[in-house]
Amino acid sequence: MSVKLSVNGKHRELDLQQDTPLLWVIRDELELKGTKFGCGIGQCGACTVHVDGVAIRSCITPVAAVEGRAVTTIEGLDAQGNHTLQKAWREAQAPQCGYCQSGQIMQAASLLLSNPSPTDAEIITSMNGNLCRCMAYGRIKQAIKIAAASEVGDE
Repeated sequence: MSVKLSVNGKHRELDLQQDTPLLWVIRDELELKGTKFGCGIGQCGACTVHVDGVAIRSCITPVAAVEGRAVTTIEGLDAQGNHTLQKAWREAQAPQCGYCQSGQIMQAASLLLSNPSPTDAEIITSMNGNLCRCMAYGRIKQAIKIAAASEVGDE
């Protein structure tokens, strides 16, 4: 079946089953490899992308659920890696192994879209469920605070 998508601002029409998980469409059909497969049940957050600016787990989202909506992957934030959050991630030295980081950044970007100046408690609540095996949570929170301060300073 034909499915029409907008991914990172590019309109695509793909011939695939409507129950295909969005993650596999992103990785296999569109060859955007920044979004990672983690648990496969929507619990770890490695596959987090945005749909209309809201963070979702792409491993459990059928492609039919996002037809006609705006999907943004980590590549869509900034292809050169210079989005405010990506720069803050580097400044805070947040990544360790790096596997979860695209999902962490996408979750954080969704948070900052809805709440540009989150408190520590709001950051923790929003990021809860995005797992990091390296336990870099303190640096991730620091990076989000750096990005939030930068965004406020840019206004």
